[in-house]
Amino acid sequence: MSTPAERELAYYEDLYSGFAQQHFAKPAVAAFRRYLAMRILSVCRERCGSTASWRVLSLGCGIGDTELLIAPHVSEIVGIDLSPKAIAQARKDAGRSGVRNVQFLAGDWRESIRGNGRFDLVLGVFFFHHLTDSELAAAPQELTAALTSGGGVYALEPSARRLAGVVGKLILPNLMNRYQTADERQLSAENTAAIFRRCGYLATTSWFDFASTPLAGLLPSWESGYRLCRLLDHALIRVPLVSRWSANFELLAIRDR
Repeated sequence: MSTPAERELAYYEDLYSGFAQQHFAKPAVAAFRRYLAMRILSVCRERCGSTASWRVLSLGCGIGDTELLIAPHVSEIVGIDLSPKAIAQARKDAGRSGVRNVQFLAGDWRESIRGNGRFDLVLGVFFFHHLTDSELAAAPQELTAALTSGGGVYALEPSARRLAGVVGKLILPNLMNRYQTADERQLSAENTAAIFRRCGYLATTSWFDFASTPLAGLLPSWESGYRLCRLLDHALIRVPLVSRWSANFELLAIRDR
């Protein structure tokens, strides 16, 4: 029987054989990536100051579309992904765009971070929910060795309470089979933050959206629809009794100095 890692690799090698490249290039998905890149930089600057001298490590970077948007604002960025096909595309896109301060590596993230020095920021955009419970529990301590003193982890993850997931399963029950493996699951914002706190991090969470990111995946060519939903999401995530049903949450965990 195959392991979760083997199933993930097979799934994403197939996904990055053409479908993902075409999907991620569509207007709504590209708009989401631009928003996400600026959001990451804004959140991290607010808590940690200027990012200009930062070394950034991105786990599960895929084809590097978000990383290439962040690269001009940091000193260096290293992206790691399990899929060699994804990394080949990321390297090709970096060369074509002339971005020189990026490095993309294929392989297991735990092995790949060894020997690459320390980083000021670790990104996990829809990454940690791929890990098993035991892997997730061990991840904060493993990342401590790769972080500078005062460095941080930014994660964006699907929420276990996501209303969009409930509605999606009722309307289009088989849709997500094209976008995720059977081993993936949603995470609790509170429990994920607690895992990092137990390892000495100062961890906070915030709600990210309700419909804009799921809509970008479902209707990737409808950029105006994404932008409209993004505006609506800004309001909804601020309503206390409503926000708990958000689709995704952000985690910012700072390594205690």
